[in-house]
Amino acid sequence: MLAYTIYISFLGAAALLLLPKRATTTARILALLTATAAFAIALASFLTHRTGEMQTITRTPWIPSLGIEYHLAADGISVSLVLLTGIIAITGVLFSWNVGAAAESNARVPQFFSLYLLLIGAVYGVFLSADIFLLFVFYEIVIIPKYFLIAIWGSTRKEYGAMKLALYSFIGSALVLIGIIAAYVAAGARTTDIATLAHFPFPHHFQMLAFPLVFVGFAILAGLWPFHTWAPTGHVAAPTAASMLLAGVVMKLGAYGCLRVAMVLFPQGLTAWSHPVLGLTSWRDTFALLAVIGIVYGALVALVQKDFKFVIGYSSVSHMGFILLGLMTLNQLGLAGAILQMISHGLLAGLLFAIVGRMVYARTHTREFYKLGPLNLSCTLPFAAVTFVLAGMAAMGLPGFSGFVAELMILIGTWRTYPLFALATGFGILIGVIYIWRAMQKAFFTDAHTSTNPGAPFMTVSSSCVGSDAQQRTTELPPITLPEKIGAIILITSSIAVGLYPQMLLNIILPALNSPLFAPLRTGSWQ
Repeated sequence: MLAYTIYISFLGAAALLLLPKRATTTARILALLTATAAFAIALASFLTHRTGEMQTITRTPWIPSLGIEYHLAADGISVSLVLLTGIIAITGVLFSWNVGAAAESNARVPQFFSLYLLLIGAVYGVFLSADIFLLFVFYEIVIIPKYFLIAIWGSTRKEYGAMKLALYSFIGSALVLIGIIAAYVAAGARTTDIATLAHFPFPHHFQMLAFPLVFVGFAILAGLWPFHTWAPTGHVAAPTAASMLLAGVVMKLGAYGCLRVAMVLFPQGLTAWSHPVLGLTSWRDTFALLAVIGIVYGALVALVQKDFKFVIGYSSVSHMGFILLGLMTLNQLGLAGAILQMISHGLLAGLLFAIVGRMVYARTHTREFYKLGPLNLSCTLPFAAVTFVLAGMAAMGLPGFSGFVAELMILIGTWRTYPLFALATGFGILIGVIYIWRAMQKAFFTDAHTSTNPGAPFMTVSSSCVGSDAQQRTTELPPITLPEKIGAIILITSSIAVGLYPQMLLNIILPALNSPLFAPLRTGSWQ
């Protein structure tokens, strides 16, 4: 059944292209129905998934002469990320309900949602691919619609942001392609099946070369420092739905590839070098250090931003560092925490970008804090203010939300392996609290008299919504729409559900990590 998440999304994308240019309402409804149908399949599969092993969905020869198959399969990790994709897909449509509201853009609404569903279908394909070549094909398909979504419907140097994102993606893809071709040839050029290649005895020196090549290729899309610079630019340039997809699921493709391909196929690449280099003893130490730098760097840069969306963009880089650090712990707690953080960050980053991009920017036409302050948004857009408070608290790691459980597991796993890195990561979390609180105060709870000074580090909190200015601006800004409220409630509720009962995900994630697919990784480097 899970295969139909791909097919339904692609069929929906094709059907949207057949609609008349002015069929804006029909395009929105069709996109929502398509996303909902795929989500229903993902939810049903999640609820019925009971085993940690990789379960074949469909398997048929594709290019028999090369041993390439159309092989779709799923384990607990895949099923969880497919469910996340379904949630983000639905909420992205809801937060894009305003696309085409302006008369000049009406003709492009079907095209917008067609590209949107094409991207969603390709993401489903990556998470479900059990053939390394098939995974790479779906991975490449993702690049095409995300480029056009940003370049056509974006803002703030949209062409530059789209091109930069595409170039970084293609560079990463080139590294991955070199690595998988090398693995295919070294294994005898008979199969591209991931499970088969995972148990092939690649020489140690080959794995030492192939692992960093493939890991970096995927990690570029995951925002690994110092290859992260495309992310804030791309997030800011993207329209709301594209930002949600980019932070919610597309960056997770990079982290997923690091785990599913680089670490599973080349586990000996994580072992110690024969001689330390600059105090580092392995690729594992190197990437763990880069992840920690990304956590702290992203948080510090977010702290000094004057643009609301750039704060969330650099925050996303910081939180993706947690995922990569969790992968490098090579213990069950850290790895499970990394996967849980993929889901948590997907939900919360999607919501934060929706608040900034749709609820605030689409109404105020500015993201500058010193311009947002006089608008008294806590009074004029109270739903947006409350939602950002909840999402911000969740992003800080407040108990009861998904971020707390995921980051706690990663921190404990890191402490067991890299105690000093755990302390540095804790500092990054502290800075995260500060920049979220700062953004919350400057955007929603600033006194109008002090907010006109853009250089003020902190501003007086407005304590009352009573007054002619607040009442006048309430009528000036359009209210939050029902689709936006539903989308926000879905994401917040999902984060709370994971935070209060993480076991519903861990019950299928942990068995997957203990499955035969990960046996070579456990044997070689597990701690």
